[in-house]
Amino acid sequence: MQLATWNINSLSVRLPQVLDWLVANPVDALGLQELKLVDEKFPFAALREAGYHAECFGQKTYNGVAILSRSPLRDVARNIPGHGDEQSRVIAATLDTPDGPLRLVNCYFVNGQVPGSEKFTYKLGWLDALLRWIGEELKAHPRLVLMGDFNVAPEDRDSFDPVGLKDTIHHTVEERSHFQALLQLGLTDAYRLFEQPEKSYSWWDYRMLGFQKNRGLRIDHILVSDALRDKVTACTIDRAPRKNPQPSDHAPVVVTLS
Repeated sequence: MQLATWNINSLSVRLPQVLDWLVANPVDALGLQELKLVDEKFPFAALREAGYHAECFGQKTYNGVAILSRSPLRDVARNIPGHGDEQSRVIAATLDTPDGPLRLVNCYFVNGQVPGSEKFTYKLGWLDALLRWIGEELKAHPRLVLMGDFNVAPEDRDSFDPVGLKDTIHHTVEERSHFQALLQLGLTDAYRLFEQPEKSYSWWDYRMLGFQKNRGLRIDHILVSDALRDKVTACTIDRAPRKNPQPSDHAPVVVTLS
């Protein structure tokens, strides 16, 4: 079974790239972030033709998340219960698999912009709410996967310039502490279960030849619960779509479960 996450940075612009990628990589489920479209414009028909059920939580111009799945999705939840938020950042659903139900939580984490700003304060509050909710979800759904664009580089090796970018957005102690708190709930960073190439990133700035010079960050993650950890056989970052004409600035991350 393969699950993937991809910040597509506008589904209306990059739907053909998603469809082409799914043909080459027929994953069982794909979490998308930054749809940048409303639900009424979500391409259900095109995805259904490609063999995927879909649930979305869109928003005009910004944000928006979706889950695509080869099997039907049930018990769909949108945003963090009990946390008032006008931004469409979270969608969760249950997939029925041969090994039992699997809870998939797909998130577009808050960027935060600049430490000390109002947006950064909003990010920390959002992270607190997510941490509380994921703890509850794990109790109800032991087989759980949390995926998405986390907007956090968890360790220095996840940044092309950890010294120069120290304490800037994505690199702050507060953000990294929240990431570690998620792990302490009983989640594991699937990518770090394996030896990986040095300077492995999932996002590169469009500016200053970021991708060509590999000036990137690993901010797209797939975390698996303890009940799934021993099932993980691989986790990779697919850099190929970043070479497309008009690509997203993010690459897909794929986890394989036995």
